[in-house]
Amino acid sequence: MDHAVATGVFPGGVLAIRRGGEPVLFIPAGRLSSEPTSAAVEATTVYDLASLTKPLATVTSLVLLVQNGRCRLDDPIVSVLPELEGAVIETATLRQLLTHSSGLPGWRGFYEQLSPNAVLPSSAEECARMNAQMLRLIRRETLIYQKDERSLYSDLGFILLGLAIERLSGQRLDQFVQRHVVQLMEGSLLGYLPTGKDGSDQAPLWNGRIAPTEWDSWRNRMLCGEVHDENAAALGGVAGHAGLFGTAEGVLAITGGWLAAYHHRPSALSPDIVREFVQRQNTIPGSSWALGWDTPSPPSSSGQYFPRQAFGHLGYTGTSVWIDPVKELEVVLLSNRVHPTRKNEGIRAFRPFIHDLAYQECAGYEGWSV
Repeated sequence: MDHAVATGVFPGGVLAIRRGGEPVLFIPAGRLSSEPTSAAVEATTVYDLASLTKPLATVTSLVLLVQNGRCRLDDPIVSVLPELEGAVIETATLRQLLTHSSGLPGWRGFYEQLSPNAVLPSSAEECARMNAQMLRLIRRETLIYQKDERSLYSDLGFILLGLAIERLSGQRLDQFVQRHVVQLMEGSLLGYLPTGKDGSDQAPLWNGRIAPTEWDSWRNRMLCGEVHDENAAALGGVAGHAGLFGTAEGVLAITGGWLAAYHHRPSALSPDIVREFVQRQNTIPGSSWALGWDTPSPPSSSGQYFPRQAFGHLGYTGTSVWIDPVKELEVVLLSNRVHPTRKNEGIRAFRPFIHDLAYQECAGYEGWSV
């Protein structure tokens, strides 16, 4: 980790490793920012988790809704979001959105249409209006491949899933996640940081502990404590694809709930549903995706030792989590590799390296094939 800081992979980061419920090994390195006078990273440093939002917040929320009978995986999205009636995406199922096989494109710069001048919503009413506009923009999208033909990682699909959770639960996404995911699993420092005062009670508590990300030319400022992803920012900082902030311990609180359910130990999550969600879906040619989670498929960011039963995810800002349920090994890497610029891609080579090292040191690699 110190070498990664010295060679510019990131200004700082936290590596957290836990095996079989043993005490967590926290390895902080570097500083909060590239400024030489900035504070040193600690185990409790808060990072923008980026796309770790997808499995930790959105997928976990959907597990809770499925097990409570609020929806089924093969329900079409139009049954939850009737505004999509008549759109080409209307028949895509929750399962297809989770496996990135709905036919939607991966990304669109919708934020430029939603807020050309980077005036961000600061009230619940303004956020609801932005959500409605986002839904209309996605509705207009044409499919770039046929459903289930292949997998293409799509933020758009997870934006729809975030909106679906709000509709199914009758609560704002950040509130549902806080009440039904974070609190149930005791993930202390984990949650969304909305752009407005409404719902952002955690921000003062986290002040001074959040690592900055990037100078954003759209917002014309260095980002710290507000989501790096522009589309999520345009929605008020709360979305199904990005927006979650947290510490390594907060991430482990959620992954620990998944592992406990996987092994039929007490958990807020259903063991049968958890096992279905983390299993690779083999119906899509060449896809490594489970339901919202990824699985190792060489070459993988997880390295060469995590087995075929493993599941994990990456975050654009320099975050990742990989879990081996057989060895009960959880490896969380949090960093702000996009500081001061997203052009730095040293994390690509570092991720498999650090995961191989963590596996060899902490799981007792025995030479079995992936």
